[in-house]
Amino acid sequence: MLGAAVSTASPPIPPPYSNSIPASVQDRKQILFKLQKCKNIQQATPIHAQIIKNDNLNDPFTIFELLRICSRCCSVEYASKIFRRIRDPNVYLYTAFIEVLVSSGAYSDGIGIYFQMIKDLVLADNYIIPLVLKACGCALDLESGKQLHCQVMKMGLSLDRFVRLKLIELYGKCGEFSDAKKVFDEMPERDVVASTVMISSYLDHGLVSKAMDEFRMVATKDNVCWTAMIDGLVRNGEMNLALELFREMQVAGVKPNEVTIVCVLSACAQMGALELGKWVHSYVEKYRIEVNHIVGSALVNMYSRCGDIDEAVSLFEDSKDRDVTTYNSMIVGYALNGMSAKAIKMFQRMIREGITPTSITFSGVLNACSHGGLVDVGFDIFESMETEYGIERRIEHYGCMVDLLGRVGRLQEAYDFIQKGNIAPDNIIWGSLLSACRIHKNFELGERIAKILREYGAADSGTYVLLSNVYASLGKFKEAAEVRAKLREEGVQKEPGCSSIEVNNEIHEFFLGDIRHPEREAIYSKLNELNDMLKSEDYAPATDAISQDIEEHEKKWALSIHSERLAICYGLISTKPYTTIRVVKNLRVCNDCHSVTKLISKITQRRIVVRDRNRFHHFENGVCSCGDYW
Repeated sequence: MLGAAVSTASPPIPPPYSNSIPASVQDRKQILFKLQKCKNIQQATPIHAQIIKNDNLNDPFTIFELLRICSRCCSVEYASKIFRRIRDPNVYLYTAFIEVLVSSGAYSDGIGIYFQMIKDLVLADNYIIPLVLKACGCALDLESGKQLHCQVMKMGLSLDRFVRLKLIELYGKCGEFSDAKKVFDEMPERDVVASTVMISSYLDHGLVSKAMDEFRMVATKDNVCWTAMIDGLVRNGEMNLALELFREMQVAGVKPNEVTIVCVLSACAQMGALELGKWVHSYVEKYRIEVNHIVGSALVNMYSRCGDIDEAVSLFEDSKDRDVTTYNSMIVGYALNGMSAKAIKMFQRMIREGITPTSITFSGVLNACSHGGLVDVGFDIFESMETEYGIERRIEHYGCMVDLLGRVGRLQEAYDFIQKGNIAPDNIIWGSLLSACRIHKNFELGERIAKILREYGAADSGTYVLLSNVYASLGKFKEAAEVRAKLREEGVQKEPGCSSIEVNNEIHEFFLGDIRHPEREAIYSKLNELNDMLKSEDYAPATDAISQDIEEHEKKWALSIHSERLAICYGLISTKPYTTIRVVKNLRVCNDCHSVTKLISKITQRRIVVRDRNRFHHFENGVCSCGDYW
């Protein structure tokens, strides 16, 4: 997710002042001119050699410019070698070197260099302080930040606007909201930038209501403030609210920028709101918002995650500004929509075009192999990560391989792969294998994995539910009840199944047995009608999926009121015949609902697209695109 950029940057570092006698003014001008034209560190090295040859190593102006190039190129090692050779660096050279470290993510090193500077009796100024405060915030180093705050007070810099902004940001990132608010309230003019920093701090810690209260108090909001709020809502799962705010932004006459569009498209993608996503796309075209590689990738991602893979492909092929992010969006899109072979071809095309894959690329293509049962291809790609591309395998990559082996029924091999792997397996990996054991009815191995999960306490709500279901499948209802009791005792909240459907640009949500919808009577009438039709199709409910020890008719009713079925029924009564119904579910679709949806697509002659937690299912004429393999 692309975060909204809040402009709290420090003021530009001024050129270094020095009383030393430099090389001739003409020589310096020529060197500075050459350095400023450098685009990478390789272009700067011969100029650096010339500086050494001309014995200009003590000229602070040229060294300053060299360090700035290192900052742009994140060349920490090269900058360190330069800095170590400087005799008595002044505050500007310290600032330039710390900027290299901070821009490269070496926040603690940057803080350490600052305190070394203070130890060497070099006086700090209002340029270096905001930079070091930024490093403290990014490193969540509250103690060093408080020391800096004390220094700020002693040096009389507490009224500097940039210093105050960075203090608010520091305390906000560290969750010290009372201190952040105190600095914020002491500002003589609480401008929109300061308010945006405060809003972003709340949102980073999930305090949506506090952020919204602060947002409403801002009299004149710029697009950065609007975007920060929308982005934060999306990151906190408040998709509907984010889209409402985007509409408010337009009413207020504030034009969104590329970052705003990416945030809104992300909300549409996560909700599966295709029509809203299309409207945002038309908005981009109407107002000529630049479709760079970031916006282009977001559009491809939105269409593919909303199930319109053809439009995603069309956009990808038309794009003139493709990078690894765009390719990743397309690979993941193919994988989600069950087009494993196309995902692999896109990966191969990316390599041919000289684009270096990332960790995300491999997650996408390995996921495609898993969904397509392509074991040999998957292992070839998995092995190539380190041997050919030098990319370290992470736990998610191991998880894809376990999932792949589990899906094809090679359960013992998957278990051995986990045991021999170079990672500590988490509950997601064990849960994936446990689910495969249940599907392939290998209850002996399933019980072994269940024991591992219970002994180590490595289980979230989803894993507990899966454990309960495995025991129920074995007929061990006592053990199933014990697992659910443990879930309640530990206060673990079970994530409720929720399905949503977009009708007339409005999102309708349904939970299990939901009776809140205004058209609930018509929805349940359609549900009963479908249940009668399903009987004629020889449908037999998979009641073994119900882990509770209840009567058979109660199990059948519990299955029939799953959230995706209610959403489909609403789609059937609220859209024209033969139009496509699109449903998004937050959990994995169960076997029974999968079978039923195939039959509903046949009975109603509707194309039904369901996106669950794992992938898309395109149901048509009684057949699913996944080939009953998901």
